[in-house]
Amino acid sequence: MKQIAQNYRTGELKLIDVPAPRCRPGGVLVRTAFSAVSTGTEMMKFSEGRMSLLGKARARPDQVAKVARAARQQGLLATYQKVMNRLDSLTPLGYSTSGIVVEIGEGVSGFSVGQRVCCGGNQFATHAEYNWVPVNLCVPVPDGAPLDQAAFTTIAAIALQAMRQAEIGLGETACVIGLGLIGQIMVRLLRSAGVVVVGIDRIAQRCQEAEAAGAAACAIASDDAAQAFRARIDHLTSGHGVDCVFITAGSDDLELASRSAALLRDRGRIVDIGKCTLNLPWNEFYDKELDVRFSRSYGPGRYDPLYEEAGIDYPIGQVRWTEKRNMEAVVALLADGRLDLSSLLGEIVPFEKAVSAFERLSKGETAGLGMVFAYPAEVPLKRQVSYRPVAAPRSGRVRLGMIGAGNYASSMLLPQLKADPRVDLVEVVTNTGLSGATAVRKFGFARASTSTASLLEGEDIDAVVIATRHSSHADLVVEALRAGKAVFVEKPLALDVSSLERVQQAIRESGNDRLMVGFNRRFSPLLQALKTSFAPAGPQMLQYRVVAGPLEKTSWYGQSETEGSRFAGEGGHFIDVVSWWLAADPVRVSAAATGKDVDNLVATFSFADGSVATLSYLTGGDPRVPKEAIEISGANGFAAFDNFSRFDCWQAGKHSSSKGRLDKGQRAMLDGFVGAVATGAPMPIALESLIATTRATLAVQESSAGGAVIDLRAALARDEGGMRSTSGAR
Repeated sequence: MKQIAQNYRTGELKLIDVPAPRCRPGGVLVRTAFSAVSTGTEMMKFSEGRMSLLGKARARPDQVAKVARAARQQGLLATYQKVMNRLDSLTPLGYSTSGIVVEIGEGVSGFSVGQRVCCGGNQFATHAEYNWVPVNLCVPVPDGAPLDQAAFTTIAAIALQAMRQAEIGLGETACVIGLGLIGQIMVRLLRSAGVVVVGIDRIAQRCQEAEAAGAAACAIASDDAAQAFRARIDHLTSGHGVDCVFITAGSDDLELASRSAALLRDRGRIVDIGKCTLNLPWNEFYDKELDVRFSRSYGPGRYDPLYEEAGIDYPIGQVRWTEKRNMEAVVALLADGRLDLSSLLGEIVPFEKAVSAFERLSKGETAGLGMVFAYPAEVPLKRQVSYRPVAAPRSGRVRLGMIGAGNYASSMLLPQLKADPRVDLVEVVTNTGLSGATAVRKFGFARASTSTASLLEGEDIDAVVIATRHSSHADLVVEALRAGKAVFVEKPLALDVSSLERVQQAIRESGNDRLMVGFNRRFSPLLQALKTSFAPAGPQMLQYRVVAGPLEKTSWYGQSETEGSRFAGEGGHFIDVVSWWLAADPVRVSAAATGKDVDNLVATFSFADGSVATLSYLTGGDPRVPKEAIEISGANGFAAFDNFSRFDCWQAGKHSSSKGRLDKGQRAMLDGFVGAVATGAPMPIALESLIATTRATLAVQESSAGGAVIDLRAALARDEGGMRSTSGAR
């Protein structure tokens, strides 16, 4: 299929061929009929992409702050790689479409194949011939609603949500500042609700358009028009001022708030929709006791991954108007004829001319405010795109398939694999065709797909790297092992005991034990150098401190209902280091968490030789603190390891130290995996150790929840007996 994509680093916009998305559970696959162009949001993103790196930094200071924090935690090189990878990725445009349902995902009701729908979401309702859309972002379109106008539903829902925030009703008066696309839709929605509307814009044509749609008066934003416009407002409101001002314009005008306050009545309301600077003058707002409110996109549910992606709705008795219910209200108004957007449809552009249309928009060469792309009625549904033939197998080489190509995989794994002369990158599988096309462009895969079937069944693939979200790891490992592939899976191997046992069963039944988990820290050159130089006698005491810090609210790591706890996803890294250091697996585990934060915990691991390790996994603290530190003490020595950049060692009365570039071992880990696959040598980490580390990680959760000490000896003995022995380093 074809999709519009922008390279955010260069700003280049292209219409490219990508694999069509597969229909996943919890959503529907929609063939796009029309997609609306948001002349505000999308053109801002389009323009930002064409800025220099300095310009991008100035436009997004919030992202600059994140980069600075990451550099302190992860080092400059790793942070630079991640930032450049994200900038150099193909990103979609679009978030408001209409079309026809062609497939229905598992667990979805209320939709049928052939049904007309409208869709929302900047990850899901993109300018593409096909989109997979979760149920809470997809709404049936009644027969009476024109499908081209329905493409504006999501944009209209933004205006409708602002009205709900304003709590404005019949007979009140509102002023809309900024008569662009959302402002024009707002004028129409307010008029349909019986609200008297006035408007302000810098462009006379937009003022005329709003008046034609029912605005009582509009003025050009200039001092010359202020007096006459104010007189008109006084006439409409008996001299009291408007009840509400809606700011739909993006603006850095420091006087905007002051001018808005002058238009409002006593105890009036301002609702901010556009991205603007609000310099609130205290006297003016205090004297009138004005109320300032913000409207967040299409409504409640926006930016909540459990609502938008997992399809968990809010009860109507608790949240009357969610983003989906706002969208339903818009299409109902379209169907009844109470909302007519036909006058905003300035141009309907064939999708194959979308790139040139964006260029014309950026130059101000288009007429009207509303533009939609029209798509062909018949589009082949292909979930795999080949870019070049795969070379014949060669001795000592590894033909590799990749499942998942997110930011970590693209910045930390794939650059190493691409540079390895033993590796042929054959196929990449991603949820979206655009991320697959990005991986092909950057790393040279022969083909991209949105379905794992061809990769797992392909005879031209020797090994599979799995770098997807945590909840999918165990199932994909099972499928890949049964397909006879060597498997590298990012941590965790499994999120619960039953999933881990499914992996073990697949190994027993298939006879394929060629499995590696991405526990990279044991391969760190500096950590290995410390182990070589430090040899304390007798049992050891280890203290491992990890300052994980708080998660961003939108991070999928926080989706514990579907992706497991944060510790379950990351904790195996640190347990693996301890087991590798002591050349043994823990036999008992106890853990305790603080209050409701089940991931802010301390775990203690006991070993058969009397060694004890304590792991502090901290989700609070100051982000400037280096992420990881290890202290090791034995009968005749002490060592301190500081965040993979330095260690100090005191032994037999002597002190030694070493420094190095922050290297957490990804390169050496992948080198070991590729070498094992290419030569048939044992995997770099013994299978028993991978399973024991996973069991210990899950035991931390169990102990933290119930307070009990978990004895792992019986499970370890059972695992040792059930798995075929694999000769590898602990």
